[in-house]
Amino acid sequence: MIRNNSLEVVSNLDFSLGQPDQGSYEQYKFVNCTFSDLSGIDFIDCIFQDCNMSNVNVKNCKISDIAFINCKLTGANFFESKEFAFAANFESCILDYAIFDRKKLNKSAFNNCKIHGADFTQADLSKCKVHNCDFWDAVFFNTNLQGVDFSTSKNFTIDPTANSIRKAKFLSSDLAGLLTKFDIIIK
Repeated sequence: MIRNNSLEVVSNLDFSLGQPDQGSYEQYKFVNCTFSDLSGIDFIDCIFQDCNMSNVNVKNCKISDIAFINCKLTGANFFESKEFAFAANFESCILDYAIFDRKKLNKSAFNNCKIHGADFTQADLSKCKVHNCDFWDAVFFNTNLQGVDFSTSKNFTIDPTANSIRKAKFLSSDLAGLLTKFDIIIK
């Protein structure tokens, strides 16, 4: 992902009253910053660490090879970001109510994230890496989940008749999350 260890570091800035300068940021590391509007800005090979990005506006924002580490991204609408070259890794992030509707996420990863109430409607997560995530009340509808390994994750409810789950991996103890639609009792 990040190709160079000599990133320009921006830390402890509050952009909640205005956005960073328009344009492109390549190989930057943002630490402990607050963002509310990243619309129209390109981010390539960047790291966001310990940032508050709740309800951040990412309309027409390019997110290419980005690492979000321990960030709060509650309500972020990634559907509005640019589609081309979208690739993001989320490590220990809060993604509650984030929107990934129709997003191609097959170059992305979710590790140790809280993803309550997120919307993955019509998203493509095939080949996406998922590890130890909490998907309580997340929406999966017409979602491509082929090959995704959910065996370390929990609290998902996925309708196998409304999503593509071929070769996806689940623990047998989590199969109830696949059968909710059928209103059956599992003992």
